[in-house]
Amino acid sequence: MKTAVIYARYSSDNQTEQSIEGQLRVCNEYAKSNDIVILNTYIDRAMTGTNDNRPDFQRMIKDSSRKEWNYVLVYKFDRFSRNKYETAMHKKTLKDNGVKVISAMEYIPDSPEAIILESMLEGYAEYYSAELSQKVKRGMRETRSKGNFTGGFLVYGYKVVDRKVVVDENKADVVRYIFEQYALGVYVKDIIAELTSKGILNRNKPFARNTVYNILRCEKYSGIYRYGDEVFTNIYPQIVPTETFNKVRTKIAANHYGKRSVEVVYLLRNKMKCGYCGSTVTAECGTSKNGEKKRYYKCLGRKHNNGCTKQAVRKDVLENLVLDNVIAELNKPQVMEIIVNGLLQEQQRQAQCNTALNFLLKEKRTAENSIDNIMSAIENGGTSNTAMKRLRELENCVETLDKQIVIERSKVAVMLNETDIREFYSRALLLEPKMLVNYLVKEIVLFDDKIEIHYNSPNTNCPDDKSGFSFCDKFVDMLVYSEYTVTYKPIRLVMYV
Repeated sequence: MKTAVIYARYSSDNQTEQSIEGQLRVCNEYAKSNDIVILNTYIDRAMTGTNDNRPDFQRMIKDSSRKEWNYVLVYKFDRFSRNKYETAMHKKTLKDNGVKVISAMEYIPDSPEAIILESMLEGYAEYYSAELSQKVKRGMRETRSKGNFTGGFLVYGYKVVDRKVVVDENKADVVRYIFEQYALGVYVKDIIAELTSKGILNRNKPFARNTVYNILRCEKYSGIYRYGDEVFTNIYPQIVPTETFNKVRTKIAANHYGKRSVEVVYLLRNKMKCGYCGSTVTAECGTSKNGEKKRYYKCLGRKHNNGCTKQAVRKDVLENLVLDNVIAELNKPQVMEIIVNGLLQEQQRQAQCNTALNFLLKEKRTAENSIDNIMSAIENGGTSNTAMKRLRELENCVETLDKQIVIERSKVAVMLNETDIREFYSRALLLEPKMLVNYLVKEIVLFDDKIEIHYNSPNTNCPDDKSGFSFCDKFVDMLVYSEYTVTYKPIRLVMYV
């Protein structure tokens, strides 16, 4: 029996779901006429075919390693890819997994000439994409050269009239005020407060800090619009004098507002409170006298001078302590044993409780018994037209049931054994520390001489049966208990900065 999956794609937001529906309809008709069973469907919406950065496409390539199906069925080869190099690479991967790509609309004969024909179709698809891109870029450049608006987001202070960007004077006055005040040294929060007090809002809300900083960084207000290596001065009319804009840009570059270290993650952010004043404990970063960066957690109450005496805590010491405790709880032998056995039982239960598969198997047995009865009657001399018609109907029914049974069995084809689950469990605890903290740790209460870790409490009122009480609930219930708290005392967490 031939099995396949369908891959469908459309390129841009200008297209709609109708494109996908049409592709699926044609592919399903092709599969039906060629006696192919469709097991699954992969769809990428508003995704270009010139590269393989497509979620469902990558998932399809990965799933092919299971060797559960024989073909990838596409509307046309250009839906699979418009890049001949990536096409060749991914088709080689599929071929190694015993999978072939076939097109519902482009007939490729099973002969040596097929290699040339398929290569021509793939080359034409890439040529069409490259030519279209060239034409679009040429048209957009011509539009910009004429000083016309090319579409997209329009920055605050401008509006479009007859395809031209013009100054919105009411908003332009606000932009000039923001630049002038910041150039004089006024803080952004004070600029926002002043605008709000005058009733000047942005989309019926006070200006956000990020919005104001984006305005201060936007070069279009000085009359300059950059696209790639090209500079255009005929699209956006100048609102802010060049001298003022350059002064503001210099101040922003010196301040580095909002600059963060993207490689540093604070695992316990939004999880802690001070044990003395109850204020939130937040992430902080400072620099010592020798220039070394110090990362730590600090009580906001003390930071805002509310009288709290809680000392700052070193980031690495505190995070390691919490993470070690979480992993220790999960690695307890009795905990691991319950989790692994529970996963195995749940996996087996789901396989056995596949009611759709059981129903199909029962229907097939009934149909086969009926066929046997009719054949016995024919062998004994009973040959009516009604019996022969019924026999053909039953045979077609069995054929259809066989296809549906293959589909249902493919859903439970991959079963994990106990060794696989144990190995993954041991590795998984170290892979996602942030996920462990987010899911399991409810709150951390911080003192100078001790730390209290409060774990999340599940809803224990659900009945312990197979309906309404998932295995995930059982796992959490076994792992953390109501008001389950771990206290460490004494410890040295204080870091003076």
